[in-house]
Parts: sequence; C-alpha cells; structure tokens
Amino acid sequence: MKNKIAIKKRIALLEYIFYGNYFYGLCTIALSVEASLQQLYPHNPLPYYLLAFIVTVLYYTYPYARKQTISSNNPRTRWYNRHFKLISITQITATIILAIAAAWFLIHYYYLLHRVKLFEWMLIFIFPLVAALYYGINVLSVKYNLRKIGWLKPFIIGFTWAGFVNVYPVLYYCITNNTSYEPNFFSFLLFLKNMMFIAVLCIMFDIKDYASDSNDSISTFVVRIGLRKTIFFVLLPLSLLGLFTFWGYAFTHQFLAGKILLNTIPFVLLIATCYSLRKRRALLYYLIIIDGLMLVKAICGSLAMIYF
Repeated sequence: MKNKIAIKKRIALLEYIFYGNYFYGLCTIALSVEASLQQLYPHNPLPYYLLAFIVTVLYYTYPYARKQTISSNNPRTRWYNRHFKLISITQITATIILAIAAAWFLIHYYYLLHRVKLFEWMLIFIFPLVAALYYGINVLSVKYNLRKIGWLKPFIIGFTWAGFVNVYPVLYYCITNNTSYEPNFFSFLLFLKNMMFIAVLCIMFDIKDYASDSNDSISTFVVRIGLRKTIFFVLLPLSLLGLFTFWGYAFTHQFLAGKILLNTIPFVLLIATCYSLRKRRALLYYLIIIDGLMLVKAICGSLAMIYF
C-alpha cells in the first residue's frame, strides 16, 4: 500500500513538472547558459534567467489555461482541468511579475535604449512576433495561424527557441552593458544548430499528435508521408546532417577530443530516440525523453566549453 502511494506521488510530481511546462523553463535556462558560454559572453544576472523561465512556462501553458467542458482522452488536458484554479493563479502571478520586471528595466535602462540599433530592435521583436503568430491572431476578421502550416511548424518553433536562447542572452548583455551586438558566422551556426535540433524534436512530437493533426487537416510530415518515411527520410537524415556538419566544423577548427565527444552525445541520443519512435509511446515518454534531449544538449555543450 505504501509503495503504491509513493508511486502515485512520484507520478504526480512528474506530471506537475512536465505537464505544467516547468521542465521547458529549466531547458530555457540551460540552453541560454550554453549559448552564452559558446559565444564567449559572460552570464547575465540571475533575475534574467528566472524571467526567461517564467516567460517559457507562461507561453507554453497559455493554450491549456482554460476550463474544458468536453471530456478529453489527452492526459495533459485532464490534468489542466483538475488543476485549473492553480494554473490560473500561476498564470496571473507570472504576468504581474513580468510587468513589474519590464517596468524596472525601463526605469533603470531607458537612457540606453536610444543607442539600440535598428538591427537589434528587429531581433528583439521578431521572435515574440513569430511566437504569437504560431498560436494565431484574430483581429478585425483577420485570422492567421502559423501552426496550420504543418510542415513548417517544427521550424517555426525551432526558430523561436533559438532566438530566445541564443540571441536574447547575448543581446540583453550587450544592451545593459552599453555595447553593440555584432553576431558573427559562428553565432549564426550556433543559432542554426539549436534551431534544427529543436525542429527535429518537434517533428517527433508531431508523431504523437498524428490523429489530432489529421482531424484538423494540419499537414505535418507524419500526416503527409506516414510514420516510417518520417523517421527514415526526415528525422534520421536531419539528425545525421547535424552530426556530420558539427564534425566537419569541429575537425577543421581543431576542437579537442573531449569537446567533440561531449557535443556528439546529444546527436547520438537524438538518432537513437528517432529510431525508438517506431513503437507507440506514451505522452510522458515524449515529455521526459524527447524534451530531455534539450537539457542533455545544454549540459554537454556547457561542460565542453568549461573543461575543453
């Protein structure tokens, strides 16, 4: 009896962490730290990472933070129905915290904003705009939703994530320290690497959503070409391309063996996970194993920079 209670508590904790999107927040912090290390920039103050965590949780919880009157077979939707009051409170609290943080930033750094270049302003606004268009707009009878473009959806998500974890930490540091943000070719490669890595994870998630996407006429890769072709003609080639591209860059730039090995681990796990999706998997498998690859990538990349 005690074992059953203990197991139920562990499952409840896992659901809270993963269904509540708190794990996504942790991945945001880890990937941001990795990106700063790789681009040779100092870390930002702790409040920056806490706010990045809050923004991530707020954004990913948004579509679920409403009471569903129709019964659903989706375990995450049922979890949100059971915890509707708690989620509503946390969403409101998070919004208030972000508003206070924005006001504090303007009060302390308004005198630097006129020095922000047009290119930097474009970077500041492009990623939130794309993120908003992913959920869709409905203004004055104008309706537009990037999520409906099924094949493009993973790359939209990857683009937004890469901007949030690659560009924003460095851009924030530059603005608050009154220096210009001047990304180079290496910065672009890191951006592309994160974008494609996360895009592959999103295509994996589309496998889980095959039935609902098919019913909603969202032409994801798996809906258009089927499971097997998605794995062997899309996921595995993209994963191998990412690995070989990294190896090519690493060997031509004479990376140390330890650095190459650590950065290779996430790609090997990515390929193995792609292959594992031939079998049907539970929702928590996607949230823990597949999303967990983001954390593994961030840890391996950070260790590679610190020790090699």
